[in-house]
Amino acid sequence: MTELTRDALGWSPYYMSQLDLEELETLTPARIATVHRDRVVGFSEIGTLELTLDPGITTAAVGVGDWVLCAPEQRRLIRVLDRQTELTRGTEYHTGEKQLIAANLDTLFITSSCNNDFNPARLERYLALAHDAMITPVVLLTKADQTDDPDSYVDQARVLGRDLEVIALDAKNDDVPELLLPWCGKGQTVALAGSSGVGKTTVANALTGGDAATQAIREDDARGRHTTTGRSLHRMGTGGWLIDTPGMRGLGVAEVAFGIDATFPEISELAETCKFRDCEHETEPGCAVQAGITSGDVDPDRLRRFKKLKRENQHATQTIAQARDRNRKLGKMYRSAVKKKDR
Repeated sequence: MTELTRDALGWSPYYMSQLDLEELETLTPARIATVHRDRVVGFSEIGTLELTLDPGITTAAVGVGDWVLCAPEQRRLIRVLDRQTELTRGTEYHTGEKQLIAANLDTLFITSSCNNDFNPARLERYLALAHDAMITPVVLLTKADQTDDPDSYVDQARVLGRDLEVIALDAKNDDVPELLLPWCGKGQTVALAGSSGVGKTTVANALTGGDAATQAIREDDARGRHTTTGRSLHRMGTGGWLIDTPGMRGLGVAEVAFGIDATFPEISELAETCKFRDCEHETEPGCAVQAGITSGDVDPDRLRRFKKLKRENQHATQTIAQARDRNRKLGKMYRSAVKKKDR
């Protein structure tokens, strides 16, 4: 890794404002590149640092892309700075926690391919997560060279959002960095997400100049095998930073009501004008969404997927809230028992 400035790493006034005078004078900011079981690796102006964590900080609380303050001579991570954005998914319902995918992203490249992998419902899940995190989504449709009609896939993806950027490409072509340059400039951070076998690693190699191994897809169902097995931060030739993520077929949503509404604006905006506040958008009188279906402004399949995501999000959000409440009560009982024991 050649010498880097904080600006080149993505530093901004948002992070600077979190430092006090003593921290400015004694500690070094670093950007987390990889997270291991008991340590992390970060990039900084003084080079790559392998850091142990101070008591009270666990690797579960640190994500790739995080900005941290460290004491480089002691190789210690002192504090994790507040994130500007964080991409999470709702999978740990029983613990009340959501899984952190990446931190401080500007753009999420949602990757699918021009074959049987293309799945609007899966794309909408990623879009909901991105919108809820206030991260710009861009849909990348790979393997455009392997179909006679890539435009049909582009058209299907574009209807999934207003002003949604959709790019069809051949990930093996030399023009990939140029096509994606608007989101990959100096200091910008992007992540690649999508199911296995859609070409994320090939796109990542094109952007970073890397040579990570790729896996062929299975011919019977166009689904791939996992290539990336962990998250890591990579410098792109265009000056930005890439966080690659493992393929995720199971993508739960939780606590992303805003993101779902933002992903289906033609439905959520009409829903605000329904006669009844608790309208289920089925047979209720005065349902503006059903009127939208009649007029052709709402796609019935989109409404079905909207309602499904809403139900799943509501259930998962309630489950997480219950788990958090249970954990708080258990913690209170534990602290009370310790106090009694010490008397």
